[in-house]
Amino acid sequence: MSKIFEVPLYPYQRSADQDQATPVRHKVVVVGAGPVGLALAIDLAMQDVPVVVIDENDKVSWGSRAICFAKRPLEILDRLGCGDPMVDKGVVWNLGKVYFDERQVFGFNLLPEEGHKRPAFINLQQYYMEQYLVDRVRQLQAEGKPIELRGGNKVVEVTQDDERAELTISTPDGPYRVQADFAIACDGAASPIRTMMGLDFVGRVFEDNFLIADVVMEAKFPTERWFWFDPPFNRGQSALLHKQPDNVWRIDFQLGWDIDRAEELKPENIDRRLKAMLGDDISYELEWSSIYTFQCRRMDKFHQGRVIFAGDAAHQVSPFGARGANSGLQDTDNLAWKLKLIIDGKSPVTLLDSYDAERVHGADENILNSSRSTDFITPKSEISRIFRDAVLDLSERYEATRPMVNSGRLSVPCTYDGSPLNGDDCALMPARTRPGSPMVDAPVPGGWLLDRTGFGFQLMTIDEYAPEALSVDGIEVKRLALATAGDADGYLKQRYLGDAGKAVYLVRPDQHVAARWDHYDEAAVKAALLKAIGR
Repeated sequence: MSKIFEVPLYPYQRSADQDQATPVRHKVVVVGAGPVGLALAIDLAMQDVPVVVIDENDKVSWGSRAICFAKRPLEILDRLGCGDPMVDKGVVWNLGKVYFDERQVFGFNLLPEEGHKRPAFINLQQYYMEQYLVDRVRQLQAEGKPIELRGGNKVVEVTQDDERAELTISTPDGPYRVQADFAIACDGAASPIRTMMGLDFVGRVFEDNFLIADVVMEAKFPTERWFWFDPPFNRGQSALLHKQPDNVWRIDFQLGWDIDRAEELKPENIDRRLKAMLGDDISYELEWSSIYTFQCRRMDKFHQGRVIFAGDAAHQVSPFGARGANSGLQDTDNLAWKLKLIIDGKSPVTLLDSYDAERVHGADENILNSSRSTDFITPKSEISRIFRDAVLDLSERYEATRPMVNSGRLSVPCTYDGSPLNGDDCALMPARTRPGSPMVDAPVPGGWLLDRTGFGFQLMTIDEYAPEALSVDGIEVKRLALATAGDADGYLKQRYLGDAGKAVYLVRPDQHVAARWDHYDEAAVKAALLKAIGR
């Protein structure tokens, strides 16, 4: 697989901006061409917002890095036109098993119900995802969409005033400057832009280290997530096994705090651990290895004037639970439509305050779950370890203790309870689709519900009248009319009606519910729309 790391996907080319006497002004400049930066740029370009993506690199990221992509981010990628290649290449899985010593203490199914287009999770190396996203950028460019990708461009200085941000960019041909209505920092956990602005994270760094070893091997293990507490091949610690495409397997070993990183990364020491786990009769090739430390931290605010932070640049969580890249994609999903409204003059710039409110809420939820997982995986006292081991023992026989086992609470979509953008609610309807929540997919005539929503505001009606379209102060709202008569398996009733006889849902461009009623009321819909756009 080394060839994929060697091929420039967006090699440096001199841009017209470099030949201008004064800095060229752009609507949006995205810094970082990883999954988060590319997804944000694609979302904006599909809405005809001009965007320039810059990155000092010109290739996919080295190593598999993020590999677990959850159902909600896959639905976001569907909206961006990138979901199919991800799922087609990825390893689909819903099942997980937890072991204590050599015993399986229980298993779980992350998507036990039918009626969804996408699975609970796929495993896919980050380098494939980045390649597919760059392919999508090229498709959009061929369609004439306003998106540009510049490799070999490194930001070395950031300044801003009330109207714009200005970036100084280093290139092989020397430095140049650009201005942007908004600069979006998607430049990773070590975010140079965050450092340049004198900003930092708040949160916890956990005293433990984990070795990642991606190995290529022919193995007949099932396509499941296996997690061990105190296995015989890594006594007193934990381990994780996951399958990726191309017969690549992700193996994580807990190492403890007081280690020599250089020593642990020596091939012979990694080989010793792998043979203890897999046995001498399985041959394999080490593709990539790394050591990481658990960190659960975030910025106080995700936007600072005209500079906005997303993904790992804004927040960090431990890898167990697959909340890093998945939450970063939810950042972009939340941000893009708000930038579109602000740039088009249909919402005030204060709408960005709701990006802070909603995505800080999401980050705090992820940090809470990741911290709890880390505390269970790595007990901080002998009493904590005794309690943890007792829970694992009991879980083999008693279902009541299994929810207490925490090998990484896996990523679920964030519901923006308490958001300043939430409107009316109807208590008769299901809690899972209340205002602030992402839409739940369901089969509908001709396809899937989520494939019929996104990018604009929509009014979804079930067995209720509403006009085919509304226009509220320049915001167009289109109707999506559904009926329980076509809901043979009862998914719409179960997920959207509950005890109500009919339903009207105002749906945001990011497929989150803005408000809902059991009847159509034009004045209420208009008021909820204005609230949802920050007016």
